[in-house]
Amino acid sequence: MRKFILTLVKPYWKRYLIGISALFLVNFTQSYIPGLIRNTVNGISEGLLDSSGILIQVIWILGLALIMAIGRWAWRIYVMGTSRIIECDLREKLYLHLETLSQNFYNQHKTGDLMAHATNDVMAVRQALGNGVLLALDAISLILMSFILMMRTNPSLTLFSLLPLPVMVIASVFLARIIGMRFRRVQEEFANLTDKVQENISGQRVVKAFVQEKAEIENFRQANKKNMSAHMSMIRISTLMGPLSGIVGTLTFVVVILYGGGLVADGTLLFGDLMAFTMYLGNMTWPLLNLGWLFNLIQRSKASMQRLWELFSAEAEVADGSRTDYSLQSIEGNIEFRGLTFTYPEQATALKDINWQIKKGSKVAIIGRTGSGKTTLTQLLLRVYNPDPGQLYLDGRDILEYPLKTLRDNIACVPQDNFLFSATIEENIAFGRETATFAEIEDSTKQAGVYANIKEFPEQFNTKVGERGVTLSGGQKQRVSIARALIRNAPILILDDSLSAVDTATEELILNNLHQKTKEQTVIIIAHRISTVQDADDIIVLEEGRIRERGNHEELLRKNGFYADLYRRQLLEKQIKEYA
Repeated sequence: MRKFILTLVKPYWKRYLIGISALFLVNFTQSYIPGLIRNTVNGISEGLLDSSGILIQVIWILGLALIMAIGRWAWRIYVMGTSRIIECDLREKLYLHLETLSQNFYNQHKTGDLMAHATNDVMAVRQALGNGVLLALDAISLILMSFILMMRTNPSLTLFSLLPLPVMVIASVFLARIIGMRFRRVQEEFANLTDKVQENISGQRVVKAFVQEKAEIENFRQANKKNMSAHMSMIRISTLMGPLSGIVGTLTFVVVILYGGGLVADGTLLFGDLMAFTMYLGNMTWPLLNLGWLFNLIQRSKASMQRLWELFSAEAEVADGSRTDYSLQSIEGNIEFRGLTFTYPEQATALKDINWQIKKGSKVAIIGRTGSGKTTLTQLLLRVYNPDPGQLYLDGRDILEYPLKTLRDNIACVPQDNFLFSATIEENIAFGRETATFAEIEDSTKQAGVYANIKEFPEQFNTKVGERGVTLSGGQKQRVSIARALIRNAPILILDDSLSAVDTATEELILNNLHQKTKEQTVIIIAHRISTVQDADDIIVLEEGRIRERGNHEELLRKNGFYADLYRRQLLEKQIKEYA
């Protein structure tokens, strides 16, 4: 974790050096001013200074005050400002790292927890590298300089005045440890609350459809109360720092007034010396009283650093490795499964002994019940998960040999969830190929059968689709997703249940367009409707992760198995609808 912190700070060490130098200059100047004030007061009381001498002393004090003002501006810019830059860098590093992680990582981590990492944890690190650095160095330099000057003024008064301070330091360390533990709980509860809010907002349609508003409000209320309880638990401890510091500070100055006043009264100490001593003590007491806040920052940042370190330590399960051949820059579209067997982490086997060849340019289909393993095949082709070596081949090469970028550049996929970004229709389609012209975008929507719908919108292609495409119907979302895939013109096209939300007439139009558009492409269609797959060159029927049937439409009907039974049931449903 120390190495991790150093990597954050190292690029900006010069900025930190300037800021720290300015801080030391301010502290040196601040420690020098009480001596000038002492000399002025003592000179006036003893009649050693005339009006011009007093004026010179005042000018010196004002000059030093100006130096302090400039120095404070400098260390704020170069220390606090640098911590903001590091915060930006850290958040960017976190985002980039998250982009490299595999799907299994996201299956195991809640969105709210990841958002807490990107907000609260990163902020805690920034505070430690900004305020924390300043408080620590301020304490070291001011305490040391003030102690030396106090001892030079009066050693006995120094020792008596510092008697209450160790109590505060010990208490601060003890409280800081408790704060660190409670801060971790605060982060966890905040993550749960954030996740709850995100989930509820995204699922508003479902909540309203099932009339679960009251239940969801109650669930949110409970999560919100837990979050508040965690914060209050930490506040009850952290707020003890202020009263404790105030009590100790008051006791310290009481000692100085009583003992120091006695020394002035009996002539052992000059009044100007007592004033200077009081100012030295103030310079020392302030950073000492801030030790509690410093320990608080350290413990909070330590907890956040640990959480972030755990996140950065997570490695991508799917990545380029020793088997990767970077000379592979293209794919023709020949696919072969050789005894493919796959099991999701901590789950039952999803695919068992799949043997299947798909030739370049062919149109094939996969059909089967929900949970039969259809989508798993496509996820393995895209290497969302890694297959075992020697079980999945592209153009005669093990899929694990292909760089991930090459692999995914050459496969266009329309997934089941039809995810759309909170952008315009044009931007969502161009996401498939950023260099696409508007004419190409229009053409892809015509091929996907959604062009007419888009032209009816007031803003047409500039229509904002809302979060996850909420302003579009299910069928429109599917067709926009198809257009986004088509515009890539990839050698392999995968349609994963991508026509389930469109009517049969629209489905037929899209399939006819795809047949013309994708003559040179390998197309894999996953569907539940026979009408979607019946024109495919080769169809496999999956059942419990195994290929139970295989052939074209006519061959599968003759086998009179699952496919034929499904065909008859869907044909009957169609006839009932026509006569209804």
